[in-house]
Amino acid sequence: MEEQQQIQPKINLSITTNFILLGFGDLQELQALLFSVFLGIYILAVAGNLIIFALIVTDVHLHTPMYFFLGNLSCLEICYISTILSRLLFSLLTGDKTISLHGCIMQYFFFGTLASAECYLLAVMSYDRYLAICKPLRYTSLMNGRICLGLITISWMSGLLSNTIITSLLLKLSFCGPNEIEHFFCDLAPMLKLSCTNTNLVELTVFILATMDTIPPFLLTLISYICIIINILQMKTTTFKQKAFSTCSSHLLVVTLFYGSLICVYLIPETNTLMGLHKTFSLFYTIFTPMLNPIIYSLRNKDVKVALYRTISKVVSVVPFP
Repeated sequence: MEEQQQIQPKINLSITTNFILLGFGDLQELQALLFSVFLGIYILAVAGNLIIFALIVTDVHLHTPMYFFLGNLSCLEICYISTILSRLLFSLLTGDKTISLHGCIMQYFFFGTLASAECYLLAVMSYDRYLAICKPLRYTSLMNGRICLGLITISWMSGLLSNTIITSLLLKLSFCGPNEIEHFFCDLAPMLKLSCTNTNLVELTVFILATMDTIPPFLLTLISYICIIINILQMKTTTFKQKAFSTCSSHLLVVTLFYGSLICVYLIPETNTLMGLHKTFSLFYTIFTPMLNPIIYSLRNKDVKVALYRTISKVVSVVPFP
């Protein structure tokens, strides 16, 4: 009888097939307002990035390596914010906070893949600006079409490969007991806390792959901008300094927003008292950055503004008036 009683708790463990994304459940009275705000952000982000992408594809003046990378970033940002906000908007609209286990893992897969790819893509864009400013005479040969395509392929495939490995390990875990995730999307750390199997292998793999996907591109970005700033300060005329800085200031601002919020999220301890702050910084690199990118690049980039004006002029001249 004692043996049966000892075994019984193990038999009663139920396998979890659904998670509950608590999101902003502590702000019940503001659910309608939050839905309106996030829907507005989503529309602005998708529309802004689509406009940037369309301009780069249709305007021959923007068929350069810099804008080729920017077009890829815009495409990535549309996928990125859609992965996070589509589920959050559904939850705020219907009040249904449940998400299936496999659905949660797949959301993490797309989120992790796109976040890793963005780290590499921002590094590639900073390297492109380094070559344009510090090696102008060799820029055309060092950043030709074949090299651009290779760098983009590496950026996308690196995130895809590492997160495929992590996802395959996640699918082997068992989840039981508590199923509430104190977040607005399926981030990895909250999911691992709910696993009732040993997660040491997953955590070690994540640490190694996350380090490979963040530290090298961050260092490349940092080194590129250190070299750019040194080169700009050595320029003799103010005109050249202003022109050189204007070509990289927009990208530098985007990099600062993305890495600044990302570092804050993963340096803040995940305690109950700091969970609200953790969510706030998560909003920056998952939602606000994709929305702000097209605004930053359009308002601070003369070529994009000229291309937009040129496209609008063509459309207006073609459309017949009654």
